Amino acid sequence: MAESFDGDWLELREPHDGAARNLALAEQLAAALPARPRLLDLGAGTGSLMRWMAPIIGRAQAWTLVDADGGLLSRAFTTTAAFAEDQDWPATFANRKTLLVHAPGGAWRMEGLIADLREAPQGLPLGQVDAVVNTALCDLVSEDWVSRMAAGCAKHRLPFYAALNVTGRERFDPPHRADALVARGFARDQLRDKGFGGIALGARAPGVIAAAFAAHGYSVQRAPSDWRIPRQDPEMVAQLASGHAQAAMGQLRRDRSRILHWAVDRRAQAGLARLSARIGHADVLCLPPKE
Repeated sequence: MAESFDGDWLELREPHDGAARNLALAEQLAAALPARPRLLDLGAGTGSLMRWMAPIIGRAQAWTLVDADGGLLSRAFTTTAAFAEDQDWPATFANRKTLLVHAPGGAWRMEGLIADLREAPQGLPLGQVDAVVNTALCDLVSEDWVSRMAAGCAKHRLPFYAALNVTGRERFDPPHRADALVARGFARDQLRDKGFGGIALGARAPGVIAAAFAAHGYSVQRAPSDWRIPRQDPEMVAQLASGHAQAAMGQLRRDRSRILHWAVDRRAQAGLARLSARIGHADVLCLPPKE
């Protein structure tokens, strides 16, 4: 089964994801969509991308959130309903599987689909949507997975939008003598098979996506979307450091002690609001050729 993520972690990172995604690319996608677009969100988790992008689209729209974890999809419904309530927008359940958010520009229709994405696009309703989107997914998948997805999207002339792909550029501040060691171990972990049929793309993801879709005649744009985690968010930066350390220790077992000391130092700095981080990401928008 493909790698999954904890709902609390997804909730913690959501505001940072929203601040990082490139608005210009999202607006270009919104402009390219039909009047009442239908979007397929792969690896949707708790629905963070929908809550960010739906207001940018700003009109009636339908979303199908796809994830292998039914618990995360259930949380997506409750979190989105709470989001709507915070905006003073009515949210109603048309049935047990469909949420309607009555936003000012038109209703958002949200449905969930439990599916294992390892064999994607097999089993996905590409013929019933107007775009395929995802966030923080494509650096986990294999090159073959991207090739299949590009072919599937090209068959139906669908835009493909992939946000928050890691680029391998990262920096914790202040510097630490073990930074390079942790970065090396973390980079190795990003290439580990994450359950998508081969070595994960990691920092290669933006380039691989661009090449795969360009081969089908798509126009491709890339834009930076770095996370910038300030000292004033100690919980997020501490979790980030812990995640880096855990991944690095899994790859560099002989250096486990040094990495553990790095993690202890970083969490102490975070607790004193003395640690910040910048993690490189890139967004990719692929638009089909005009007829």
